[in-house]
Parts: sequence; C-alpha cells; structure tokens
Amino acid sequence: MNKRVDTTRLQEMARAYTASAVLYTALDVGLFTHVSNGSNTETALVEATGLRSVDVDRLVSCALSLELLDWEGDHLVNTLDVEAYLVEGKARYAGAWMMFTRADVVGWFDMTQKMRVPDSTKLGMYQELTVESARKYHRATSSIGFGAARRFVKTVDLSARRHLLDLGGGSGAYSITAVEHFQELRATVLDLPPVVIATQEYIADAGVQDRVETLGADFTVGEFPAPVDVVVMASNLPIYDGEVIGGVVSRAFRALESGGEMHLIGEMLNDSRKGPVDAAMWGMNELICGSEGRAHTRAECQEYFASAGFVDIEVIDFVPGILARCVGRKP
Repeated sequence: MNKRVDTTRLQEMARAYTASAVLYTALDVGLFTHVSNGSNTETALVEATGLRSVDVDRLVSCALSLELLDWEGDHLVNTLDVEAYLVEGKARYAGAWMMFTRADVVGWFDMTQKMRVPDSTKLGMYQELTVESARKYHRATSSIGFGAARRFVKTVDLSARRHLLDLGGGSGAYSITAVEHFQELRATVLDLPPVVIATQEYIADAGVQDRVETLGADFTVGEFPAPVDVVVMASNLPIYDGEVIGGVVSRAFRALESGGEMHLIGEMLNDSRKGPVDAAMWGMNELICGSEGRAHTRAECQEYFASAGFVDIEVIDFVPGILARCVGRKP
C-alpha cells in the first residue's frame, strides 16, 4: 500500500520563519524573564511588557504552542530549557546567541539573487571586522563558546600538554578554559588583529594574562608559531572552503612537535550529506556572509588530516547532532 503523501511537512517548512520571529519578539519584550520573575499571568504580562492585551494573548498562545511556555495550574511557567537559557540575569543566559543571526534574515530571503549574482571573497564579512564589531560578535557567541570549551576539557586530557595554539579563537574560550583546567598549560590565541583586542579583554576578565597570549593575524595564510604540542580550531569550519581548511591543517601539522595533536571542532555533515541540518545551514550561511565557505563532511575532514600527515585520525561526536571533533596525532 502506497504511503499517503500530503503537504503538511512542506507547509511547516515554508512557514518555519514564523517560529523564529516569535522567539525574537519574546526575547525583545523579556517574556521569559517576566514569567520567571513572577509576572506569570496574562494580566501581569500586560503590565510588565506594556503591550496590548490582545498582543500578549497572541504571543502567549504562540509560546505555548511552540513549547516555550507551559501551564502550571492557572499560571504560566517557562519550559525547562527556556528557564535555563532565556531568562536574563541567569548564569547560562544565551539570549544574545539566539539573536545572533537575526540581522541576517533579510539576506536569507534574498538567497536566490545572491546565488545568481555571487559576490564573495575568501573571508567574506569577516575581513571587514572592526574592534567594536568583534566585541559585538563575541558578546553573542561567547556564552556558547565557553560552554563548548568546558565540554572539551572534560573530554580531552591535555594534562601532558604544554602549549596550545588556538586558531580563530575569538573570545579565547578554549584557551582560557584549558589553562584554568590544566595548570601546566599555556596558550596562544591567533585571530584577526581587531578580534584579538576583544580576546585580550576576556583573558583579562579571567585573570590568565600570564598564561594566555594573543597574536593578531589571518590564520588562513602564513606559518604558525612553533613549536606547540596541541592545536585547536573550533566552531569556524564552515567559514572556509576545502582548500583553506586543508592548508590550515597542513600548517598546523608543521607547527606541532612530534607526538602533538590537532582538534578540529565544527559543524560537520554526515558522509551522505543528509544532515545534520545545522551543519548544512551554517554552510549556506556563508553565502549570506559573502565568503567562499561551505559545509564539510566528516570524511573530508579526515582526508584533510590524512593529507597533512596525521595518524590515528578519528571523528567523534562532540555535541551530538550539532558539533563533531576530528582529531589526529603527528607521528
């Protein structure tokens, strides 16, 4: 018997932008923060937000339907992930990260024209970064970056390592977290010159200036500081094409001491390229950003390592469904 086909899935996809818009608006008006702080009825939310009652009704109905809010008796409550990550003032607040790509929405809806009239460079928007735009960028991404860095130091033993090179390290999350966790380790964050000004501020806030230094440079060209015994490149994989990634991995290999290791952490496609969706979308995001970047498969990442000379190469789930970690050792 043939499976019945209808338009439900396609309709949901065609209107998926509406869920994003509701989330953005809820964050704009502090909906989840108000609910957490006790304004947990629609009457109280009208007072707290200054919105019309009809708009509070609409917003709450959407938030309930999207499982952002729930009922507890006759009061509203945040669902568990919303309470943990979308209430301002909480340690794990990630509202800035959720809003990170909001400014790109127009570009996504102009994607067809961008494909027909391509205007891209190796670095795209990233070559235009200023100190202030770098600060803004990492205010949005640092909460997620430090969370990933904490996961990294829990799953990778660097106790025998002495010098970590952090390529495109941004806020310095991996370097800062690593030297805090491994007392004999020091680190160098290599990123674009405007970015490392912002990096230095994160390093100072953490009080690890004596163990983490910065180097302002474009890591897609030129040799790296050497010798080091561990290299990390995290959460910037889709920004670049295969030629650039292959070159970075090869130069990292040359900078490493014998026995050293490299970890490439990023959104990687399965070898069939049928997901994860997040990896595919970050690759497409580079069209919007004007770079030559794309999504890379796990097998491609392994090949970059093998071509450079690494051995004992493997790809491991890092954040399942989102990030993978490709690791290799220099003989």
